Amino acid sequence: MKLIKSAMFAFALLLMSEGAAHAQTAEPAATVVNLNPIGAGIVIVGAAFGIGMLAKAAVESMARQPEIAGNIQTAMIIAAALIEGVTFFALLLQLLV
Repeated sequence: MKLIKSAMFAFALLLMSEGAAHAQTAEPAATVVNLNPIGAGIVIVGAAFGIGMLAKAAVESMARQPEIAGNIQTAMIIAAALIEGVTFFALLLQLLV
């Protein structure tokens, strides 16, 4: 888990530093590579992973205490909506910048 987070962070830094590397060269770049779709894919994969982990934890807790399954389901839906909102915002930022 920690390795995946570290790899995603390193790749995000690589994507952000790509623009700075082109700005420091004296000669204009022959081809400009658009990495926005890769960043958008990383955002989507991260959100899917987060919602998957949320659903896993909710189902496990519902199995342990079925009497409060309604409360757990409500909290899970609210948390998933918040994750989706942040994902949509990050996706828009990635595609617009």
